[in-house]
Amino acid sequence: MSGSTIAPRDDQNIKKVLVTGGAGYLGSTMIPMLLEDGYEVIVYDSFSWGIAPLLPIASHPKLTVIKGNVLDEDHLKTVMADVDAIIHLAAIVGYPACSKDPELATTVNVQGTKNVVQNMKPGQRIVYASTGSCYGAVTGVCTEETPISPLTLYGSTKADGEKLIREVGGVGLRLATVFGVSPRLRLDLLVNDLTNKAVSKRSFDLYEGGFRRTFLHVRDAARAFVFALQHYGSMTAQAFNVGDESMNMTKRDVAKMIEANVSGCCITESKSGTDLDKRDYEVSYAKIRALGYKAKVDMKTGIEELLKIVPNMTQEEIARCKNV
Repeated sequence: MSGSTIAPRDDQNIKKVLVTGGAGYLGSTMIPMLLEDGYEVIVYDSFSWGIAPLLPIASHPKLTVIKGNVLDEDHLKTVMADVDAIIHLAAIVGYPACSKDPELATTVNVQGTKNVVQNMKPGQRIVYASTGSCYGAVTGVCTEETPISPLTLYGSTKADGEKLIREVGGVGLRLATVFGVSPRLRLDLLVNDLTNKAVSKRSFDLYEGGFRRTFLHVRDAARAFVFALQHYGSMTAQAFNVGDESMNMTKRDVAKMIEANVSGCCITESKSGTDLDKRDYEVSYAKIRALGYKAKVDMKTGIEELLKIVPNMTQEEIARCKNV
C-alpha cells in the first residue's frame, strides 16, 4: 500500500465525544482509548449490566458519566447538544437477545437510533456500530457492495439503524464477530463462549463446524471507531467491513485452537444447532485497509488472554457475562 492511499487525519476540531452504551463490552474498551487521545468523553448508558467496567477510569478529569436511555429523547437531546461527535453503540446486541424481547430490540435499535439522528446538529459527526449480520446468507467473498439481506431481527434492526446513520452522512462499521477480554466481559460471543465451555466442560459438541466466520478482537473493534472519528471526511455516508482476512476462519479452526490450549479438552462436532444469521462466508476488508486501518490482535493472542481470565471466574461472574 502506497502512502498516498492512506486517509489524512481530520479531527482537529473534535474535542468532545459522546458514547452511547459506553459502559458495555465494546464501549468500556474504547473509552480509555478516546481519553488517551485527549478527547473529552461523555458516557451515556443505562448501566443495565452495571457501572463497574468504568471504575478503572473514574478518576479521569476528561470523563463524564451520565445515566440515561436513548429512548428518552428529551434527555438525550440535552446531552447531545454541545458535543462534536457521537459514537452510537447503545443497542440490544445479538439475535438471541433480540429474539428474547423483539419489541424492546426494535424500539432500542431503530427508534433509539432515530432519536440520536433527529437531534444531531450541523457539523456533528456520528459513527455507528453495525454488524456483518446485516448481510444474511452470502456466497463467496463479501464486500461492502454485497447486497444486504438480514435473516434475523438483530440483523434487520441494525441494518435499519445503519441506513438512518448513513442518510445524515454518518459512518457505519460492519463489525466481524468480536471476541476477547473487555472490562465488561461477554461470554455469549462465539470465541469467548467456546473458550468458557472448553475450560468448564472439557468436552462438548460444536455445531456447523465448517461454517466460515470472520473475527475481530474487541480492542481492534474499539480502535476502528477511533479511526473513523479521526478520518471521517474519507468515510462519511459509507459502510465499512471491519476485521482482518487472516481471521476468516471456520468455527472448527477456532475450536481446534482453543482445544490445543486447554489441557484435557476434546471438542467434537454435532449435527444439531444452527446459526440463524447464516454467517458462512469470507469477508473482504480491503476498503478500510486502504484508508490505513489494520487489525493488530490475532486469534491466538485473544484466546491466550481469555485463558488468563475465564478459568478464574466465579460461577456468578460467568452467569452475569452470558447476557441472555
